[in-house]
Amino acid sequence: MSVLPVRSDGSTRPPGLALPPDRMPRRQGLRPLKRWRYVGVFGAEAMVCAAQVRVAGIPQGFWAVWDRAGKTLGERTVRGAEQVKIGARAATAPGVELNLRPDGEPIDVVSAHGDSYIWTRKQPVHAVGRARAGVAGRWVEIDARGVVDDSAGYHARHTSWRWSTGVGTLADGRPISWNVVDGLHDAATGSERTLWIDGVAAELAPVRFTGDLEGFAFREGGALSFAPEAVRERRDEMLVFASAYRQPFGTFSGTLPGGLVLAEGFGVMESHDVRW
Repeated sequence: MSVLPVRSDGSTRPPGLALPPDRMPRRQGLRPLKRWRYVGVFGAEAMVCAAQVRVAGIPQGFWAVWDRAGKTLGERTVRGAEQVKIGARAATAPGVELNLRPDGEPIDVVSAHGDSYIWTRKQPVHAVGRARAGVAGRWVEIDARGVVDDSAGYHARHTSWRWSTGVGTLADGRPISWNVVDGLHDAATGSERTLWIDGVAAELAPVRFTGDLEGFAFREGGALSFAPEAVRERRDEMLVFASAYRQPFGTFSGTLPGGLVLAEGFGVMESHDVRW
């Protein structure tokens, strides 16, 4: 634990800790294992997210489709793991059919959290397929980029974070993806904060989220502003478990570190406060 955080492409791991793809114990001390796989795909026609979640072994799934042209949001959360399937090459849920391929360098981070440790892997992807916002919605062809978030660990009893991931194009035509966070894997160095340019990953310094998910500013200079279009949100209160979650879809504008101007950007902001 004293060597944490450790950030790499996955080839360097801290010794003595159980980490995916190896089996992780269901508990470490009093802390239950939490793990999830989330895929977000963001384009001019539609934005899609889907996730498989397990907390203390209890499965849940959710998905959402924001049809930008039709101005329709369809989303659902279900108990169980049968309806959402997210593998290395495909993601499916009712109304979501996506083939995935890697589209950049993965980053792998292990951090201390509370009295234990947590792990994440972020992988840029390119998705091709189709999606629709609900059973009555129209099918939208998907050919867009996104990010897969694999996470697992023994998070502190009360965990709160703000997060953003998205994709875009710079004014000079180069494709980018980003992943920024405050509250998890957010050490000054060895964090999960990443900017991918042409698929090449570079760690970002800490960011400052502004307002009520209005954007974020980079310590190195520059900031992105967020224009929300549709929001997925949920509140749960179940005895020892409570969660307040909000994730709006929208567009981004602004300047990245190094004076790089964002010509267009699509993605999500997120806030999550959970007791688990």
